[in-house]
Amino acid sequence: MLQVAKNLYTYRELIAALAWKNIIVRYKQAYLGILWSVLKPVMLMLIFTLVRSFVGIDTGNIPYPVLTFAALMPWIFFQESAAEGVNSVTSNAALIRKIYFPREVFPLTAMVTKTVELGINFLILAGLMYYYRMVPTVHAVWVPAIILYTMVVALTVSFFGAALNVYYRDVAQMLPVALSLLMYASPIIYPLDLVKQKLLVEQAAGVWSERLYTLYLCNPLAGIIDAFQRVLLKGLPPDWDTLIPGAIVTAVMLPFSYLFFKRAESWFADVI
Repeated sequence: MLQVAKNLYTYRELIAALAWKNIIVRYKQAYLGILWSVLKPVMLMLIFTLVRSFVGIDTGNIPYPVLTFAALMPWIFFQESAAEGVNSVTSNAALIRKIYFPREVFPLTAMVTKTVELGINFLILAGLMYYYRMVPTVHAVWVPAIILYTMVVALTVSFFGAALNVYYRDVAQMLPVALSLLMYASPIIYPLDLVKQKLLVEQAAGVWSERLYTLYLCNPLAGIIDAFQRVLLKGLPPDWDTLIPGAIVTAVMLPFSYLFFKRAESWFADVI
């Protein structure tokens, strides 16, 4: 993993150039430009708020729209970084055939591109918090660490998926479906406190309740979203009990994912 950090620094100018090219190409002929990137979380927030008015979801003293938008921010950043990261090698086939440089630059570039959209979403969240008169506390200093952790999780998916997608193009088609399903296993529409209440307090799944809750937390996004909401909206530090299971899964999978990517890298130019 130190090699990833080294390559990120060594090829920082190339990553910046490729990221800028991706942004220009994506929004060059779009009338609304980069604002298209914020329509997705805003529309999802409005839809979830409408659904919540029918089913009823207790969010305590935190307004549901801002709670949901804060959940959608790290989720969409992860989802789109992973999706573009998986496609990043095959979409740069011409460049791969011409010159050699570490191929992990492509998934890293896909992730850097998405930080621009994440920054815009932070402005929208700030507007929502101002509207609801919510002021972040000192615990907001945890936000950069949470975003960094989200990047690591996205790279874990991107490295493995990008290598596999070179040989099996169905991977790029399957990933959006898998991530859409994962969204419902993450505390986006509903808060994590509701899951904890149902499984740990009410024992809704009987003897399996505690195991199901631990399995739920093995999804790194569960801990990430909860921590993001806690430090920005609730004025609380991250709950390490919810972060640790997903962090362990990520720590185990990231080296395997990166080694798989590097092993497959030698044949990218031949297969593409």
